[in-house]
Parts: sequence; C-alpha cells; structure tokens
Amino acid sequence: MAFDERQLEQIQALLGPFCAAHSPEEYRDELRMTYSVDGHAVTLFEERPDWRGSGEWMRSEVARFRYYRSRDEWQLYWMRADMKWHAYEPAAPSRSLSRLVSHVDRDTYCCFFG
Repeated sequence: MAFDERQLEQIQALLGPFCAAHSPEEYRDELRMTYSVDGHAVTLFEERPDWRGSGEWMRSEVARFRYYRSRDEWQLYWMRADMKWHAYEPAAPSRSLSRLVSHVDRDTYCCFFG
C-alpha cells in the first residue's frame, strides 16, 4: 500500500508551502514548482511553458523523496546528467521528510536548482 491519508496530509502540509514559496506570484505564468506522489515516491518538479508557445507546460524533475516503509525512513535523490536518480549522499536517510526538504531548499552543491 502507498501512503495513507495521514501521510498524504503531512506531505501536502510540507511540500505545498515549499512549492508556493518557490513559485513567486509575479512569475507563476513563467515558472512554478509542483510535486506529485507515485507509490512511495514524491517527486518535485519545476514547470515552465513550452518554449514553442504551444500552451503546454514542460516539467523538469528537481528532486525525489522515496519512503522505505520497512525502515520507516526517507531517502533523497537527485537526477544526474545520465538522467537517472542517484542517492544524494550529503543527506543521510532520515525519518523526517522536512529535514530532506531543507537540503533541497539550501541546495548547497547546486544539484537541484543548478
């Protein structure tokens, strides 16, 4: 089973404000941060309008948080140039999703936002 209702509420309570803070009102028609939940993974996306002016929005993956139920902990991943997810080694797995989100927010090694 994926996340239960309580866990989904916690994810929304944490990532909703994070995405809103990274989607300034004056630029929302040009840039926005969103997330999606798929199974035991939560993926952060940066969305921008298609450069060809088609009206579609293009998504770029920023970070992925994977929950391991057997260990009751989260792991943070980043996408390398090979277009595969790799564990973000500066952040050890944690029982606290907020701790890992703060690593993305700080982006000390420019792995998430460039």
